[in-house]
Amino acid sequence: MKKKVLVIGSINMDLVTKTSRVPKIGETLIGEAFFTIPGGKGANQAVAATRLGAEVTLIGCVGEDAFGNQLTEGLTKEGVITSYVKPVTHTTTGTASITLSNGDNSIIVVPGANFAVTPEYVQSFEQVIAESDILLLQLEIPLESVIEAVNIAKQHHVKVILNPAPIQTLPKDLLEKVDYITPNEHEQELLLNSPELTEEELKSVKARCIVTKGSKGVMLYQDGVEKEIPSFEVDVVDTTGAGDSFNGALALSLSEGMSLEEACQFANAVGALSVTKLGAQGGMPTKAEVEEFLKSRKGEDK
Repeated sequence: MKKKVLVIGSINMDLVTKTSRVPKIGETLIGEAFFTIPGGKGANQAVAATRLGAEVTLIGCVGEDAFGNQLTEGLTKEGVITSYVKPVTHTTTGTASITLSNGDNSIIVVPGANFAVTPEYVQSFEQVIAESDILLLQLEIPLESVIEAVNIAKQHHVKVILNPAPIQTLPKDLLEKVDYITPNEHEQELLLNSPELTEEELKSVKARCIVTKGSKGVMLYQDGVEKEIPSFEVDVVDTTGAGDSFNGALALSLSEGMSLEEACQFANAVGALSVTKLGAQGGMPTKAEVEEFLKSRKGEDK
């Protein structure tokens, strides 16, 4: 039986401009290409987990516009359960303007309809949360809605992964309740510099951190000791969505009962494969592709 992964989060259209370099302030450049690509951390993570074999439900909002229709249809075709994706009339679908240069990216997100995912909207899906094997959250919807989702999940003993991106100050109560926190290096530094947390509380947060480090792999903590999980050498085309691929894979792996170390190794492979193609969702692999990749790379991780 497939594991039930619930994602509550953002649904965006990515507006991607490919250029040889990022322009300076006031400078105009001729770009190489422009694409509209489905994105949003919530949607990306939902697609990643679905392609890997999970039964994934996505809770979120889009605008009643062309982007909203296109994104919802695309998610449904991917196999994501979109019954709880609501079109709203008072704002537009969220967008992310992405500048892609030399295999790296810079991003500006306009939340739009994602901020219609209110605490009341989340509360209306308490039963859906209760029936899930794991809940995956990010910070592209209102923070109070994330807090509400975590509170409901904890009431029903559902494990929670929080991807703290884009980073912001997080209340101590929220950090104490989530089971796994998946910051990148920059996000972890800001998390652990919170003046709200005592030394003991900081240790507790740190112990639940799974820190993504791009080409350097992943770092986690076991019995207070840092442990590195190495990444894989691949030809990078587009790093957009690599973290989302990792988080979707981690949710699937942990829900299936893998150890944390095994789950991170699997998620590393998913993240590596995801950067070999253009677009956040475009490079997300299937489970068979990941297994074949791991078989071919056995002993070759760096």
